[in-house]
Amino acid sequence: MDQTPPTPPAAAPPGHPLPSATARPVRLAVRALILHDNRLLLVNAFPGGVSDLWCAPGGGVDPHASLPDNLVREVHEETGLTIDVGAPCMVNEFHEPTRDFHQVDVYFRCRITAGTLDTGWIDPEAVVTERRFFSRAEMVSLRFKPDSLADVAWDAGRIHYDALERLVR
Repeated sequence: MDQTPPTPPAAAPPGHPLPSATARPVRLAVRALILHDNRLLLVNAFPGGVSDLWCAPGGGVDPHASLPDNLVREVHEETGLTIDVGAPCMVNEFHEPTRDFHQVDVYFRCRITAGTLDTGWIDPEAVVTERRFFSRAEMVSLRFKPDSLADVAWDAGRIHYDALERLVR
């Protein structure tokens, strides 16, 4: 019989507590980078104008559906557009330790295959209230997340990774 004491769990890095047994699981989401006429499609996902923060369309994944299938569904719900999902181009993590929230977003390059933006389109979940294409120059004066979004959108040459960006509204 082995008398070796069990190995204690590894210590967390400074400033990063070990997760508790009751910690909420990490949420997985997908997002679309859609450049059309050299303009990036963004949505405002704060009902009632609570925030002026913009992001790429997309959302949480449903289990037992592929990431691209989830993204096609999310983009259609939020914009009314039909898309073709291409290669992944970025992984971004958002977190808010005080609310036990951690989300991993996988971004894909996408192209529109059907539809046009319609101001009358209503997101069935009533989350996205505005959708619009922005030029890179317009994004300079726009609040958006993640911070690297514009750089990634206009740089098709590599895959990007952003670790633990704080969640903001």
